[in-house]
Amino acid sequence: MSNTSMSNTAMSSNTLTVVDREGATHDLEWEPDQSMMEALRDNDLPVLASCGGTASCATCHVFLEQDVFSTLEERSEDELELLVEAEGYRECGSRLSCQVGFSRDLNGVTVTLAPED
Repeated sequence: MSNTSMSNTAMSSNTLTVVDREGATHDLEWEPDQSMMEALRDNDLPVLASCGGTASCATCHVFLEQDVFSTLEERSEDELELLVEAEGYRECGSRLSCQVGFSRDLNGVTVTLAPED
């Protein structure tokens, strides 16, 4: 029974492909207890996340593909306010990665780090 539990735990993470600011790709494991920002930061990608995930700084700005973006919950007023002021803002694609929670539906998605302000 413990082998089954270990297998389920090992299979519970998502794979996330990240395109960094130099165009290099990185395949990461995204654990169920992490926001997307935490997965990026914990895998040593250059995401400042200076507010620690409280949607108050936009230093974790990322671009998602349109088909993925459209499946997520709408951005909050606070998140949108920060994003429209961020460099490279895309109406249909920009998100603060701290506001994107883990979901099975996001397994295998590609995310691109936005330019630094």
